[in-house]
Amino acid sequence: MIDRLIAFLTRHLDPFLATVVGVLLALGLVVLFSASGESFGRIGNQLANIVIAVTVMWIAANVAPQHLLRFAVPVYVVGLVLLICVPLFGDEAKGAKRWLDLGVTRIQPSELMKIGVPLMLAWYFDRYEAILKLKDYVIGAIVLAVPVLLIAMQPDLGTAILVAAAGFFVLFLAGLSWKVLAAIGIAAAGSLPLLWGMMHDYQRQRVLTLLDPAQDPLGRGYHTIQSTIALGSGGVFGKGWLNGTQARLDFLPERTTDFIFAVYSEEFGLFGNMILLVLFLLVIGRGLYISANASMLFSRLLAGAVTLTFFTYAFVNMGMVSGILPVVGVPLPLISYGGTSAVTLLFGIGILMSIHTHKRLVTT
Repeated sequence: MIDRLIAFLTRHLDPFLATVVGVLLALGLVVLFSASGESFGRIGNQLANIVIAVTVMWIAANVAPQHLLRFAVPVYVVGLVLLICVPLFGDEAKGAKRWLDLGVTRIQPSELMKIGVPLMLAWYFDRYEAILKLKDYVIGAIVLAVPVLLIAMQPDLGTAILVAAAGFFVLFLAGLSWKVLAAIGIAAAGSLPLLWGMMHDYQRQRVLTLLDPAQDPLGRGYHTIQSTIALGSGGVFGKGWLNGTQARLDFLPERTTDFIFAVYSEEFGLFGNMILLVLFLLVIGRGLYISANASMLFSRLLAGAVTLTFFTYAFVNMGMVSGILPVVGVPLPLISYGGTSAVTLLFGIGILMSIHTHKRLVTT
């Protein structure tokens, strides 16, 4: 009886991915305990978030890619409608409208589009695989641009970047020409003055702060300065668990969420950072392997986009904390406190497991 239950719970789970993800989640709890000032309440909340996220991952792993293909258009359309409703009926907090109150719960539609956009684009390119032309990539760019612009207008630059990255990865993996990519890069560089004028004041200030955080050391530059101090003070082997002064003395802001990497670096040093990077690279490498061996274009594009989006999470957060990228509010994957990002990321991991374990069924 127990053997059957274990077999049922572990079916369609990839042991390699499940092990690495489990180690990352456990490491996240260890760091969170220190970052939260040894708060058992915060740990309990995060454990509840992990249970929900792992359940979502298990469900996603047991949904065959064929069914994901059928849900692609409805998920994208529903997400787009909800995004349109946000500026009309959304709850405003700190000058931004990002949440919708449905009565029984509040949702953030932009999070849905982190999966909805790559799903839709993978469905589109899979459908027209045999006759792909330049116009199909233009249509794909429009499908991507509409939700990204709606999210950026909330404003939510961090989520907009992640959704844009997820969609771009599908376009790239679908075979978008390097010449077109070069032309887009040149056009983007030429439009920087226009984009600068369209940015919100706080967004422009983040860019200026990136260039010189010392211009406002007790204001906008405070996050960057304190996080880089924490990274540098960790040295090679760190100060030891629960011994990080930047966090313990309350110098480091947002230390359980966006800047938890600074807490980790101070306590575990360069050696600990290398271990964390290896764990992230194992997830990314496994995801790319699953993508390369997928049995149909839809699965290949979706697995690639999910994997590279995971990479974007890690790269942007570490770059932000290290002071080489602007502060945009992107959590460190599977380490930062929070339920929304954990559910989104583990849903993506579940999709990777589904694509890998259902491969033979799809082939037949």
